[in-house]
Amino acid sequence: MSSHTHSHDHHGHEHNVGFRNISASFVIAVVANLGFTAIEAFYAFITDSASLLADAGHNLSDVLGLLLAWGAAHLATRSTSSLYSYGYRRTTILAAITNALVLIFAAAFIAFESIDKILNPTEVSEIVIMIVAGIGIAVNAGCAMLFRASSKHDLNVKGAYLHLAYDALISAGVVVAAAAMYFTGWLWLDGAVGLLVVVVIIWGTWGLLMDSVNMILDAVPQHIDREAVHNYLLEIDGVSEVHDLHIWALSTNESCLTAHLVMPENTLWDAESGYGDIGKALDDDFRIQHVTLQIEKDFDCATQDCD
Repeated sequence: MSSHTHSHDHHGHEHNVGFRNISASFVIAVVANLGFTAIEAFYAFITDSASLLADAGHNLSDVLGLLLAWGAAHLATRSTSSLYSYGYRRTTILAAITNALVLIFAAAFIAFESIDKILNPTEVSEIVIMIVAGIGIAVNAGCAMLFRASSKHDLNVKGAYLHLAYDALISAGVVVAAAAMYFTGWLWLDGAVGLLVVVVIIWGTWGLLMDSVNMILDAVPQHIDREAVHNYLLEIDGVSEVHDLHIWALSTNESCLTAHLVMPENTLWDAESGYGDIGKALDDDFRIQHVTLQIEKDFDCATQDCD
């Protein structure tokens, strides 16, 4: 005997409202960053600044990353089909891992430009660089704040948030380097600050990449304590054993669970509402929204796998 129980309090209308709010944030971020990237690239060529050009290139990669995350968030709201029984929710995971890889490749590009700047320093217009990069701090930090709250519960949105936050950091590094060059004449500082920013980007992005890879491999989501879930199920009245417990990410903000509950008296089957109570508890306490439970009369964990 089995039962498939869901807790859908956050789906339907509320889910669509949440997407519309995120969608508006993506529109603002894309338009603001695309406009600033064009301005920054223009002044990078005028001032012959490698740091501004690298920052503009990274901003352009961020626009592409935002569009990717936005598209995945939209696909996740589409209904299921006979071919895609879970819909397109997993595109959010693909977007998150792609965003992490784009950030790492952007860091590699900035590192290359920074090393070249250290080995071959050139005269630049420090004042113009500081003004343009200062605008970049405001644009990127402001856009990042649009995603801050949602980034705590959605890895796809977290990727977009990190893109923007690191752009603000890069722009701050450019301002610091330009100011230091203006007062000291040490042109190599431009490249040195660029390398420092690269280290910060890789350090922060690595966690996003690992979380994304774990989701692709159906690992237990980072925010869920599998042992605690196992203990909760085992403490249900009438349950003597729990086995074949599997927890994985359906998308960057939804999780699934399947488990076999050994219930000799099968008391849960007699009370259909019991499944709903379990589903609600798993959603409230562990943020697991899709639950499938199979009830068994007996199972010998001594001779078979109970994991």
